[in-house]
Amino acid sequence: QVQLVESGGGGVQAGGSLRLSCAPSRFTVQSYDMGWFRQAPGKEREFVAAIRRSASTSYYADSVTGRFTISRGNARNTVFLQMNSLKPEDTAVYYCAAGSSVSGAYYSSANYDYWGQGTQVTVSS
Repeated sequence: QVQLVESGGGGVQAGGSLRLSCAPSRFTVQSYDMGWFRQAPGKEREFVAAIRRSASTSYYADSVTGRFTISRGNARNTVFLQMNSLKPEDTAVYYCAAGSSVSGAYYSSANYDYWGQGTQVTVSS
């Protein structure tokens, strides 16, 4: 059974940083397009960042551009989301996702095949 195991969430004050990790089982991060999504209470799940399997291209939501960085650690078979300058509006459950046929619609959750269990990020003002 494919699993995406996330870690690194927690509580932080506004302006602080966190780094989320996502480690898949049964496949390598080089073989899938990987993404991060988040869902705040009462809101729909939204795209945060994605990185192509080739690692040549990454994408970001406008709300996190310049503050968040998605990267891949091939040796550790892990995808990271470095989050800096966190804001209270970044508070959400963050989900890692993997897709085999994401194509151009990297921002759509429907195009991802596997999902992690989610990790809570809480930013206090």
